[in-house]
Amino acid sequence: MTERFESTVREFIAENFLFRADVEVSNSQSLLETGVMDSTGVLELIAFLEQTYGITVADNEIIPENLDSIDNMTRYLASKVPMAA
Repeated sequence: MTERFESTVREFIAENFLFRADVEVSNSQSLLETGVMDSTGVLELIAFLEQTYGITVADNEIIPENLDSIDNMTRYLASKVPMAA
């Protein structure tokens, strides 16, 4: 299931934040530090995750450890989505 999370998140990032086809994002790369996403992008990402996976991202969960890289988001989703375990 984590592969599905990774694929879906990567596709969302590519479609919404990568405006050049030659830009590659590694799974461990910080999306904020590299400028792929800004604070508004984080809000868009949260809305996408909540709608796509039927979860609620609490204010105290909006931290880099959960949302700053594809790896972090995959782990976060695996802990939040009921059927992932």
